[in-house]
Amino acid sequence: MHLLTFLPLLYHVGILTLVYIQTSNFTSSATSAGKVCILQNSFEPGFIAEGDYIIAGIFPLHYNQEMPDLNCTYKPPPVKCNGHRFDPRAFRWAQTMRLAVEEVNQNLELLPNYTLGYKIFDSCAYPLTGQRAAMAVLNGMSEDDSPMCSGASPLLAVIGESGSAHSKSSKPASHHYDLLYSPLLFFCFTQISYFSSCACFTDRTKYPTFFRVIPNDDYQVKAIAQLLVRFNWTWVGVVRGDHEYGRFAVQGLMRELQGTSVCVAYQEMIPLLYNQQRALEIISLTRVVVVFSAEGEMTPFLRDYMKQNITGIQWVASEAWVTASVFTGKEYYPYLGGTVGFGIRKGYISRLSNYLETVNPQRYPNNMLVKELWEALYGCSPSLSSASQLPPCSGQESPLKQHSAYLNTSSPRVAYNVYKAVYAIAHSLHNLLMCQPGSGPFKNQSCAQSDNVLPWQYYLQEVKFIIAGEEVNFDLKGDSIPYYDIINWQRGTSGNIEFVNVGLFDGTKPAGEELVIQEDMIMWAGDQSEVPVSVCSASCLPGSRKAVRRGEPVCCFDCVPLSLNLSITKCTFCPEDFWSNKDRTACIAKKVEFLAYDSLGIALTVTSVVGACLTIVVLAVFFYHRNTAIVRINNSELSFFILFALTLCFLCSLVFIGEPTFWSCMLRHTVFSITFSLCISCILGKTLVVLAAFTATRPGENIMKWLGPKQQRAIIFSCTLVQVVICGAWLIDAHPYPSRNTKYERSKIILECSVGSSLAFWCVLGYIGLQACLCFVLAFLARKLPGNFNEAKFITFSMLIFCAVWLAFIPAYISSPGNYADAVESFAILASSFGLLFCLFAPKCYIILLKPEKNTKQHLMGKEKK
Repeated sequence: MHLLTFLPLLYHVGILTLVYIQTSNFTSSATSAGKVCILQNSFEPGFIAEGDYIIAGIFPLHYNQEMPDLNCTYKPPPVKCNGHRFDPRAFRWAQTMRLAVEEVNQNLELLPNYTLGYKIFDSCAYPLTGQRAAMAVLNGMSEDDSPMCSGASPLLAVIGESGSAHSKSSKPASHHYDLLYSPLLFFCFTQISYFSSCACFTDRTKYPTFFRVIPNDDYQVKAIAQLLVRFNWTWVGVVRGDHEYGRFAVQGLMRELQGTSVCVAYQEMIPLLYNQQRALEIISLTRVVVVFSAEGEMTPFLRDYMKQNITGIQWVASEAWVTASVFTGKEYYPYLGGTVGFGIRKGYISRLSNYLETVNPQRYPNNMLVKELWEALYGCSPSLSSASQLPPCSGQESPLKQHSAYLNTSSPRVAYNVYKAVYAIAHSLHNLLMCQPGSGPFKNQSCAQSDNVLPWQYYLQEVKFIIAGEEVNFDLKGDSIPYYDIINWQRGTSGNIEFVNVGLFDGTKPAGEELVIQEDMIMWAGDQSEVPVSVCSASCLPGSRKAVRRGEPVCCFDCVPLSLNLSITKCTFCPEDFWSNKDRTACIAKKVEFLAYDSLGIALTVTSVVGACLTIVVLAVFFYHRNTAIVRINNSELSFFILFALTLCFLCSLVFIGEPTFWSCMLRHTVFSITFSLCISCILGKTLVVLAAFTATRPGENIMKWLGPKQQRAIIFSCTLVQVVICGAWLIDAHPYPSRNTKYERSKIILECSVGSSLAFWCVLGYIGLQACLCFVLAFLARKLPGNFNEAKFITFSMLIFCAVWLAFIPAYISSPGNYADAVESFAILASSFGLLFCLFAPKCYIILLKPEKNTKQHLMGKEKK
């Protein structure tokens, strides 16, 4: 059994073997025999070019190979791929590598005086053949008559293979590949992959010389997981190929989906040796299917899938097949239209289109790959060989539109990766060869030798250059920048499938910001414009709960009606703005409350307007009797200031009524605090004047000269300015704003104004309290001064009422929620305003209107004759 297991491996390795050459035949005896080292099999490259340094390329130019008869009774035939499954797309990748090498050789600034050569092999999209190609690149320009190695190999790196499982052919990790990997590791040959995205290659202990110009699959599975969560696809199927790429991708996807609402209905594998019966078992009725596979494996699988006439499946494609031109035909659209996937970032190669048109059988008459390309594109044979069953053609046919698999260069992706890989090698080799002794990166600042470029991987690790406007570099794990285009398969004008960019995934962005999708541009499966629904069980309606099915994923459940006698273990919470009804079967909108123009609001509004009107009436009375003794003695200018400020105090309470808005919240406390500060400042100025006026009558006193009209205005302005500064700082640092209070009562939403800064709020109230206390103390000291009309007594009473109101306001405000807090503050404003108005101006109005005979200077000064 062990021998049979290793027979295919021995065939594909085709290493040099020591054999005895007999003079007659294999069974006859010989008198003498010599040991000669000969090659038992031949594996020639498809394209070859000489140069100072050689780059090898391995491409899947055929979908699979013809398996030979391995009975070990005769010499095995050369490796032969299945000619009926030629891949023009992969052939384009190979030509891109040739073009890039030619451009580097023609570039006078890159690698001057040195040239690059290449050897390009066909892997047949088969891992063992890929291994055989990896071993073939170790020889010279031709395997036949290759001399023994005597110096450093001119081979720099291997570009390839396309799939991760195939790259394992060149960089194997399991024990099946140790025999092949050891010589590659020993000679430190570097592989730069253009299409191998498997996360398994990030292990630098196993793959120290592996680089790639395609993002790591860890980013792709992260992007796919975010896509599934984004569109709420909670029930999906996963299909993968039988290789490391598919296995690691599925493992990564399952890891990313942990903790999300997405459940995987099944995980299936497309067998490497395709089996139709097994493939038909994979096809499921799951609405959304994620596929990690290559186009070569997908082709027979999709053909069988189409034979079953199953439509409406929303495919989520990996980068390995999301841009495969082989699936763009009209016949594929009913089954694959609407596919969404993550594709390699597209680039631009200016000369590629013209270069591809120069490849024809007339220019390469002896190249079998070019002949097979012509047969695949035109269905004719440019060769005169009678073995071909196709009609003959000249080999000079013009390219046609249906040849997009080969000639589509408008948005190269994989080909662009091949292009970048060649230039990465060229730039790193250029840095090595141009290194100046004394400034090198190695010991004693030395440089590598031009005839022994063994340590050149260091330069590849550190390389950084710009190509077509894109920066190319590698991280410490050999990975490139994680960036994907989100591609949607839509019907083109001719009926074929077109790849349309509908977004991007940028792995360098912060978490949660990587995925950007233009949903309105997406056409979903079945020509639908709405996002398809993929769930195991629909969401339960209000009045029912989830009942998880035993032995099934949590996404699959039954909906059980709720009843009062049912012991409920889990209920669905209503949204923040909703509340459950009495029966707890539905979510209803919460009642929104604020100090509206209802009975309470109207009462406060009327009181405010009445207070403002009374103040204006008093102002009119004072203005009309401005020349009388009581108005003049009590400082008419300050009285007018106080009445004006009181009018504003009454009106500012209106700002507290109505639905809170940004501006009303900004104005509420600031207008109130500034107007009250202005009013108390005027009263403080009047108190100082009263105290100074009576003190000035004593001999030798001259205080009134310091309290003239200008000084009084300065006192009012400076005291009010302090409050304005406090309010300005409050608005700049943490201004009040409207908020929705849902914590006080869960069944209601209370709209209120958050003060923003509690410190600033209590500062403005504290400053008004400080002014009121100072005014009260001064008025209290002047209460027993002589005169029939001592205004200090009325100021004392007014300050007592003012302080009592606001001392009672503090606990009431703190304990009142939402609209009641606004009502308490509005009531405190009105109460204190009425207290000031009546205490200060009611006695004066009584004398002016009802006792005009007492409105004389002699009576007011207490000097009237009895």
